[in-house]
Amino acid sequence: MRPTAKPVKIILVGAPWAAFNDKLKKICQEVASEKGLEFEERNEDYLFLMKYGEKDELGGADIPQVFIQLDDGTVKHILTKVPVAGAQPDFEEARRRILEAIG
Repeated sequence: MRPTAKPVKIILVGAPWAAFNDKLKKICQEVASEKGLEFEERNEDYLFLMKYGEKDELGGADIPQVFIQLDDGTVKHILTKVPVAGAQPDFEEARRRILEAIG
């Protein structure tokens, strides 16, 4: 029986024009640093998004999206867009979801 794969990298696929891109990037960098993981930023990498990302009803992919890469090479989607609480972005909820996905 094979041991469970462990996260090694947080990947953010974003764009300078995307809403909350810089704030989400900062959160990903902080969590990666706290957990001893690599951080990778991919700018408007739609091929990556089409392969691993969450798509909308038209088959397009929203930006930004966050993923984790495991030590076996598997890439897992963990977050699309920043969660919203009422009318405000909830950055702490975004951080919580990323941390929860890492385990």
